[in-house]
Amino acid sequence: MVSQVPKIPPKKILIVDDEVNMRLVLKAMLKKEGYDVETAADGLEALALLHRHDITACVTDLRMPKLDGMGLLNRMVEEYPSIPVIIITAHGTVATAVDALKKGAFDYITKPFDQEELKNVIGKAVKTRVLSEEEVQLAATDLDRSEIVGTSPSMAKIFDVIRKVAPTTTNILITGETGTGKELVANAIHANSPRKLNPFIKINCSAIAENLIESELFGYEKGAFTGAVSSKPGRFELAHKGTLFLDEIGDLPREMQVKLLRVIQDHEFERVGGLQTIKVDVRLVAATNRNLQQDVKEGHFREDLFYRLNVMPIHVPPLRERKEDIHALVSYFIDQFNRKLERQIAGVEAEVMELFRDYDWPGNIRELENLTERLVLMAKGDTIVMGDVPAELIEAVEAKGETTAGDDKKSIKDLIREKTGDIEKQMIIRVLEECEGNISKAARQLGLSRRGLHLKLAKYNLRG
Repeated sequence: MVSQVPKIPPKKILIVDDEVNMRLVLKAMLKKEGYDVETAADGLEALALLHRHDITACVTDLRMPKLDGMGLLNRMVEEYPSIPVIIITAHGTVATAVDALKKGAFDYITKPFDQEELKNVIGKAVKTRVLSEEEVQLAATDLDRSEIVGTSPSMAKIFDVIRKVAPTTTNILITGETGTGKELVANAIHANSPRKLNPFIKINCSAIAENLIESELFGYEKGAFTGAVSSKPGRFELAHKGTLFLDEIGDLPREMQVKLLRVIQDHEFERVGGLQTIKVDVRLVAATNRNLQQDVKEGHFREDLFYRLNVMPIHVPPLRERKEDIHALVSYFIDQFNRKLERQIAGVEAEVMELFRDYDWPGNIRELENLTERLVLMAKGDTIVMGDVPAELIEAVEAKGETTAGDDKKSIKDLIREKTGDIEKQMIIRVLEECEGNISKAARQLGLSRRGLHLKLAKYNLRG
């Protein structure tokens, strides 16, 4: 007996429109594409069909009797959150469409529409739904962290989001201060996605001149401008079937924002100076250190583009908000720079680690990495000690302590320091001479901790 492979049922699309002709046209078009189709004349009919059928995606008009498209969207987001909803309307303005995206719509198209454009959007919605259904959650040990270090609660949340979104085609917007590791998060999303064997292409929107950004993104044809002696593919072409990382997206010129929006909608573009339309399958991950919502309010960034990019936001916290990760980060960087610089630094003393936790790291992880490299290179022994730490970092921590103490209730030490600074300085010099420069011994005699003495040395510029 020959075993038969069970047939996979076609994906079912729900069309909701009060115009009979529109329902018939869309139904015929989608049936040709191999979809099963259900139709409804208004939102209430649609909800009844959703209750009875396994719907893969929904395409709905906005203006309808009884329950309109926005009302249907609200109900579906609440009751059927996994079903992508595509808004299609002749009456929609950009503001209406953006409002729909804010409320959870997958995408929008305005009438009159191009059939190929609608088919592309529906295909993308179906693919997203299928991937979410087939998604197998990675265990924490299976997740490729792409060199992201940290076990703090905030980082655990980021790893959880990466596990959930990496298998999908959802657009991602990563926010956070400079130096927090946004590119590493983008790397991790790609590395854990079905696209991981395909290209991961990066472009820094702030590092390219305005007159060159279009040709960098979309490429150019020979003779398109002076110096274009041959054709060149852009980043979108290079990222086909892979992931395109748009770093510092907030610095993208406004006229380019319009062109990027078109590519996101249509999945196609033309090279600069070219006539041929190029279709691409690219997953977009964008990042910025700016407040894009504020930029939208001030008119610097397009609202519709923001909501297309911000489908799944990921915020990477600054280092000062995840100080429990500092120890692991320092250990990781020491291992890295031991190999790079051919050193054998075993670690840092406890007082240095305590100092690092008290410092606010305005340059975030990048600053910690650069400092660790400097300390590994310059350390006199096999352990990094307070004497190796730059004076400016110690002074910054001390200044922070003085500010925190406040002006109203100064400690006795603060008052003594203000009035008898010279005496204190001379006392430290004398005791250090008596102890022949032995920091630990001098600190005991002065009634200070080693770290406290180092702070005093930095303050009075007594470090040799």
